[in-house]
Amino acid sequence: MLLTSNDGGWSPYLAGALLGILAIVSVLATTQLLGKTTYLGASTTFVRAAGFLEQAVTERDLSENAYFTKTKIKVDWQFMLVVGIFFGAFISSVTDRSFRFEMVPPIWRKRFGPSIGKRAIGAFFGGIVAMIGARLADGCPSGHGLSGMMQLSVSGLVALVMFFVVGVLVAAFVYNRRSS
Repeated sequence: MLLTSNDGGWSPYLAGALLGILAIVSVLATTQLLGKTTYLGASTTFVRAAGFLEQAVTERDLSENAYFTKTKIKVDWQFMLVVGIFFGAFISSVTDRSFRFEMVPPIWRKRFGPSIGKRAIGAFFGGIVAMIGARLADGCPSGHGLSGMMQLSVSGLVALVMFFVVGVLVAAFVYNRRSS
């Protein structure tokens, strides 16, 4: 059935269709409300969140920072999208009964052991690498892949293919599996 997957979770077809509808609605809404077209993306939100955090713990005026002059530190619809992703994932996992609290996922435990510290360090540095890549590429996989594909952008297609290929290769390397 198209509404659920074999494991009882959300169907990837349904989730993909809903994401496509969200992307179209976001373009229409931002064009009408803001007077400019804004596409789905998330990496800028994390940079803005870092700006909020820095403002909270330092006295430094970030208005002098060239990046934050261009990318304002604000809560906008993309910031709320990221918050919605978190809560949406939580709600969907609770409703399909797949939610479980785990500090070390089974696949990580099998490969690297049960150390929470090792998992936290791996996640932290993986996040840094991902954010550096997103900033260097001037966007994240959702920005380049989803929004680029919506516009039939060749660069969006290339970016999306590269995200998947590199992701598969890195996962095969990290988890010591042969790709077949």
